[in-house]
Amino acid sequence: MNPNSNFAPVITQACFARIAPDLDIWDAWPIQLPDGTPARMDGGDVLWMALGAPHFADPDQRHSHARIHLLQQSGVHWRHLGPAMPDEFSPGSREWSGSAILLPDIREVLLFFTATGRRGERKASFEQRIFSARATLSANAPYTLTAWRDLAEAFVRDPAHYMASDAGQGALGTIKAFRDPAYFRDPSDGASYLFFAGSAAHAVSDYNGVIGLAVAQDAALSRWNLLPPIVNAEGLNNELERPHVVHHGGRYYLFWSTQRHVFNPAGPIGPTGLYGMVSESIAGEWKPLNDTGLVFANPPTAPAQAYSWLVMPDLSVTSFVDDWGEDSPGKTRHFGASFAPFLQLHITGNRVSLV
Repeated sequence: MNPNSNFAPVITQACFARIAPDLDIWDAWPIQLPDGTPARMDGGDVLWMALGAPHFADPDQRHSHARIHLLQQSGVHWRHLGPAMPDEFSPGSREWSGSAILLPDIREVLLFFTATGRRGERKASFEQRIFSARATLSANAPYTLTAWRDLAEAFVRDPAHYMASDAGQGALGTIKAFRDPAYFRDPSDGASYLFFAGSAAHAVSDYNGVIGLAVAQDAALSRWNLLPPIVNAEGLNNELERPHVVHHGGRYYLFWSTQRHVFNPAGPIGPTGLYGMVSESIAGEWKPLNDTGLVFANPPTAPAQAYSWLVMPDLSVTSFVDDWGEDSPGKTRHFGASFAPFLQLHITGNRVSLV
């Protein structure tokens, strides 16, 4: 990987604030309009969803307790509105990342999310299934999502292309994927897609991360056709997480997050950062951005400070604070558990940099 690629600024404790004292949050996404623009409520508020859990001494424990929470952004201020879905609604033992769109005419939110494990299981498993569900959004603040309905598995894993998500070892960095659905509507023809993180079937290497794709078969977005992966990192990387697409300047930019420790140690090994590819069409050839695929990385002095980057249509970038602060001898983990400072991208063709 290119050692001279852009690095994000160092995050200090003064750069962020917690959303709520009793809630750790990480992977986040705004409720968007079908064209990808974050939906604005009356007065300009933006509603977000984020994975949340109570605070644990070991931050990695949060993954076994994750639920999707609803947040309200009013300028620089944030308000926690509680779990997005009611208790016992999700079919999983916990909820992992997804995306959501607002249909303004009927104030209906359509959520795509990862149901991990099975409700009621005694030991948390790593089976991942992609579901959709609908809810009614209240017209005024404090905003609520009610009348949850139409819970359905969006599509079922095709074993010809995608490995079973519970086939990994279960340790962080070795978990297999069938998760993180991200909605995208193609402005060229109106077709709707879900991008997601997967693992290649029949792979020789344990490092077999892929980016999968499904296309909607109806305008109601209730029937989906699962397609083969569009990006395959077999032999290189185990997890291409939270893939999503932004249409900019007539091209399609596919972004994902990955961490240094999920690269094949046989190399090449990249830093923890935001990666991406560009194409002239969804079905076209995807080419690495900046020649290597690396868009930007955490700074070398704080290599794990942030993660789970999400690029908006205006090229602003959100993420969460993971292990903030510069490395030093004996440093303990400083889990930020909140939004990291937003960043901004500049794009020219296949070159992408931080502003």
